[in-house]
Amino acid sequence: MAENFRQSEIMDIARRKGRVSVEKLARRFQTSAQTIRKDLSDLSDSGHLKRVHGGAIFPENASMIGYDDRRQLNDTAKIRIAKACAQDIPEGACVFLNIGTTTEAVARELLTHSDLTVVTNNLNVANILSASPQIEVLVAGGTLRRSDGGLVGSMTTKLIAQFKFDYAVIGCSALDDDGDILDYDIQEVDVSQTIIARSRNTYLVADASKFDRAAPVKIASLESIDRFYTDASLPAQLAQTCADWGTELCIP
Repeated sequence: MAENFRQSEIMDIARRKGRVSVEKLARRFQTSAQTIRKDLSDLSDSGHLKRVHGGAIFPENASMIGYDDRRQLNDTAKIRIAKACAQDIPEGACVFLNIGTTTEAVARELLTHSDLTVVTNNLNVANILSASPQIEVLVAGGTLRRSDGGLVGSMTTKLIAQFKFDYAVIGCSALDDDGDILDYDIQEVDVSQTIIARSRNTYLVADASKFDRAAPVKIASLESIDRFYTDASLPAQLAQTCADWGTELCIP
């Protein structure tokens, strides 16, 4: 297989799954691990991928990944996470869903619920839930971020501060190994911090690829989260720390 075509295929797989491994790629393309390592090094040198142990992931700067592409990253894991989270939200609740492709997956799973009030600063979530007449949808207005349909800024924060939510479902851009929940946009972080402060129960939904990324702004610690839905076991030390904090882990 021509090198350029193989590398293009590798990028397509990475775009869908968020991460690729040397072993699986070597089997898929019926070539040596050394050849795949060279492909990944080339893609890393050109800034398309970032090398990690055993494979590669997308670069830390999530802005390099289009929102439509992010919807496809780890989509199977996101659906499992979303189903588990939605099952734990009772009918009749007041719920906040923030910006993110995993929270959008939760919104789809909530379509079978009834008598919900959902507040969101995510226009995509609002559009998804508009299909159900059993769900009242309130949109927290603010400055539109055209790249992903998110609403951010002081207007959004002020509106959210008027509520007391039974449940908040939030996503993030990255998770540090000390349990810090991270994001790129300081305005979005301000909104997320207000959501957490105004919620009786806060659920974080994030697949394991977030552990391979970094972002500069801290939203909160997992200590502030009641339940963390993800698709892989946490490092042993962090899992123990979460247990000490009382943060419940859910791995569907």
